[in-house]
Formats: sequence, C-alpha cells, structure tokens
Amino acid sequence: MITIASKVNDFYSFFDTLQSEIGGTLAKSTTECKLEIKNELANGSIRSIILEDGLSVLEFDILASETIEISIEALLATHVNFMYCSKGKLSHAFHKDADRESNPDQIKNIDAFQTSIVANIISGHNVVFIEKDVQTVATLISVNTAESKNSQWSNSLKEAFIENKKEDYLYIGSYNLKIAESIKQLQSIKQEGLVRQLLTKGIVNVILALEIEHHNNDIEGLEMEPTSLTKMELNGIAKLTEYINEYPDLDHKVENLSDKVGLSAAKLQEGFKFQHGLTVCEYIRSVRLTKSEDLIINTDLNISEIVYTVGFTSRSYFSKIFKERFDCTPSDYKKNKLAVSA
Repeated sequence: MITIASKVNDFYSFFDTLQSEIGGTLAKSTTECKLEIKNELANGSIRSIILEDGLSVLEFDILASETIEISIEALLATHVNFMYCSKGKLSHAFHKDADRESNPDQIKNIDAFQTSIVANIISGHNVVFIEKDVQTVATLISVNTAESKNSQWSNSLKEAFIENKKEDYLYIGSYNLKIAESIKQLQSIKQEGLVRQLLTKGIVNVILALEIEHHNNDIEGLEMEPTSLTKMELNGIAKLTEYINEYPDLDHKVENLSDKVGLSAAKLQEGFKFQHGLTVCEYIRSVRLTKSEDLIINTDLNISEIVYTVGFTSRSYFSKIFKERFDCTPSDYKKNKLAVSA
C-alpha cells in the first residue's frame, strides 16, 4: 500500500509528496497542480484546482498497481466535501488508522455513479483509498465554509451538514449519471487563464447544485424510483452517451446502439430517460443541435455544410428544430455571430 499524507489546503506539498511516492511529471501553476504518472506503480493523472470562495477540486483518473491511501487532515466543522465516483470505486474512512480486516465498518465504499457528502465534526482526517488494479475516475470538491464570501451559500451548507451534528457526517447517495456529464465538461475545458477559471467555477457550481439536489431528493424520498438497470447496464448507458457526443454525425439507430452495449431497446430508453430525461432520439437531436451551434460560432462552414456535418439529412427540418431551441433561424444566428465579431 502507498500512503500519502496531506495538510489542509496545502496542495503543493501534497503533490510533492505524491510525486516522491509514485513518481511522474508534476506541473504547477498558481491555481492548478497536475501529476502525470506512467510507471510500474500507476498510470494516469491526479489534478487539483484552487478556486475562489473556499472552493477546491481534486480529480483522480488513475490505475494503480498498489492500493493508494490518501490521508488528508481536516479542520473540524468547516469543510463540506462532495465526492463523486465516475468509474471504478473509492473507499472512505474518517480515521487514518482505519483497518479493513479488524474493523471493516470504519471504511465505506463509493461505487461508480454514486455521490457522497462528507463533513468532519469530531475526526481530524479524511482517508480516501484508491483500489489497486481498478481504473478509478473520481472528483472531490471541497467547500471551506469559513472562507466562502457567499454567506448565504456557506450558511446553507453549514446548516445542512455541520450545525447541530455531534458525529462525523457521511452520506452515500443513490446512482446519479447527470453529475458524471457535468464532470466530463469540467475535465474537457481547454481554455487558459481567466476564461479557464470562470468556466471551471461555473461548472463546479453546477456540480455542487446537482449534488445537493440529489442529496435532498434522496433524504426526502423524492428520487425517481431509480431504475431497474444494474450498475453494469448504467455503465453501458454512460459509454453510449460518450459515443453519441463524440460522433453525433453517425446514423445512430436504436437497434444498433442496443447491440453495441448488449441492452434491449427498452433498457436503452429507460437508461437515457434516467440519465438525461430524454429518449434516445431526443438526446441525439439535442447533441446535434449543440454541436451545430458550436460549428456556427467557431467555423466558416455554411449552414448546409453544418447540417450534414452533425448528421441531419434535411436542412428544413434542421432549421425548424434549431429555431425551436434558439428562437431564430440558423442563418440569422450566423449573421448575429458575424455582426458581434466584426
């Protein structure tokens, strides 16, 4: 087992320790640290992002040959931590000497597509275990309520997860695939500088909103009777979502998509309704419209070229549904874009 210790809000020394224990190439800036690893101990990356208002993000995308135990010191009754596992699984404990064999109840598992919320009330550590031989993709967003400038936001978090609590707070929720989609957006930001910071903070706030909404629905019993899909089937839906996002131009027939992941058409529709609130066809159409907007804004393609690039076969149909979403025709949208950039 590889053990890493970190002090609160000291990501620089944490990444120095990570590099010394696991190896890899470390890049640092004033707001981000990223360790790229490719050796016999691990393959992947670990990244941190420091934002305003007491927000920080820690991301893992890693396959380790040994279990990695990360022990992070915690200030009592100040931080609320939101953990989401997109792939593989995580384990969490409040005690740095937690032992799986002698006291397995101290360690809680967070499976793929599960979200969790952690607040330290009496314990001074959060311990996260990254399992060996399991590709793990996970995101931890930490909110320091003592530093947040948004008093309403921090007070709400304190009231929900810290105040009047006599024991450490740990909530592990039901499956949620919508959060995974927002996390993918966070991971795909390519811009630099101030734009990167603004986009990152915006998406992090969306993720936090989804996390809190999911928690409230779970606690109040409002979560839609989740789904009959198994975790493996949900993973298939997530893969299909990525596939459609990457190749919106292909002729995505329901039967072909079903065959691709070994799900019936009914299971496929149930999964897309659960994840996106849309049927498969509605989701494909939505992705194509989003892609078409991007092409109008960022390329010199004409409307006819864009229609076929994103997979539509009829310009008139494309214009109709584009106007329904954006309240103007594609041609007018392009003219407005040119006028703004002139």
